[in-house]
Amino acid sequence: MTTLNNEQKSLVEGLFKHYKKDELTRSEINDYIVCNQIKNPSWLKSNTYKIARGVYRLPINGDISPVVSEPVSTKTETAPETNTVNQAAYVVSSLTGNIVPTKDPVFVPWGHFKDIKSIVTSKQFYPIFITGLSGNGKTMNVQQACAVTKRECIRVNITIETDEDDLLGGYRLQDGQTVWQNGPVIEAMERGAILLLDEIDLASNKIMCLQPILEGNGVFIKKINKFVKPAPGFNVIATANTKGQGSDDGKFIGTNILNEAFLERFPITVEQAYPTNKIESKILLNVMSEKGLTKDADVKFASNLVTWADIIRKTFYEGGVDEIISTRRLVHIVEAFVIFKNKMKAIEMCTNRFDVDTKTSFMDLYSKVDGGEDVTTWNSPVLDTEEDSNDSEEDNPSY
Repeated sequence: MTTLNNEQKSLVEGLFKHYKKDELTRSEINDYIVCNQIKNPSWLKSNTYKIARGVYRLPINGDISPVVSEPVSTKTETAPETNTVNQAAYVVSSLTGNIVPTKDPVFVPWGHFKDIKSIVTSKQFYPIFITGLSGNGKTMNVQQACAVTKRECIRVNITIETDEDDLLGGYRLQDGQTVWQNGPVIEAMERGAILLLDEIDLASNKIMCLQPILEGNGVFIKKINKFVKPAPGFNVIATANTKGQGSDDGKFIGTNILNEAFLERFPITVEQAYPTNKIESKILLNVMSEKGLTKDADVKFASNLVTWADIIRKTFYEGGVDEIISTRRLVHIVEAFVIFKNKMKAIEMCTNRFDVDTKTSFMDLYSKVDGGEDVTTWNSPVLDTEEDSNDSEEDNPSY
């Protein structure tokens, strides 16, 4: 191993003392040298110490000792003590490289996107709870806000089985050695990243391990005797189809009633609606443009799809139908159309998940829309799946 000079030794000791591990990513090294205003160590980020793409091992086995000693007390000669930083386990990170979400070329900002972006940009700790029906862009809005602001985002999909080990970390077997691997929550805290807890209403009471973290405090990891404090910029954003009160209608089976004290840790709740017709049309046209569909007929197809979905949603909110067409499903239909080159087949393939009656009524409705029937004269849009439901309402429900 190459002998290090004093400047290099000092850098390696500082890196190890700061991160408590000897395998560092390029971004971790860069963050350290920026914070400490140190000259870029190109010698360390060379092939000599490279062990994986964007990952480097500190040369601590030769010139550098992995234990950083503190001054020894000399008050008594009978019991000399040496204070050292001892790790209960070899800590490793599973995240390497850039974790900033990629900008989606078809994304169109809508709803509370500006509010979410403002919170993300502020880098303040201000947890958000985002609720809304499936497929309306809750997760995408958060990821694209991070992409636009170039903020790191770690997404965790919550299930009923998610526990403290999944979130905070646990012991893993790596190269025949038992090591401690940080969980996504700890990684986000140490990196000052956005922690996106997706479908949080599927969680059990094991999610309560996040209680101190949602208060903006650090968390003590008892298994390795370590206290982790959040770095500046860390924040928590949760998404759910419900407001943490369960699903009475059974549409979101598996969702649970979340602890009230847990929900109180979120200062605001954002109610995410489906995009307006204008925004939704723009989204579909962006998808079509990306897929190479630019003909006038394709533009008309996008307009008809939006009108069709709008009627179904209004009927859904009035209780006339049990299913709904989401923005995500409209995008799926456009993508199916690119493959099959047939509008009705694309719609059929993407509505096969519904029961026969619902699917048939949805298909019939689109045929009417596509045939040019003036749906603007329908005071109360109702589908054929519900009998005796011709009562009209003056106002459409807000969604």
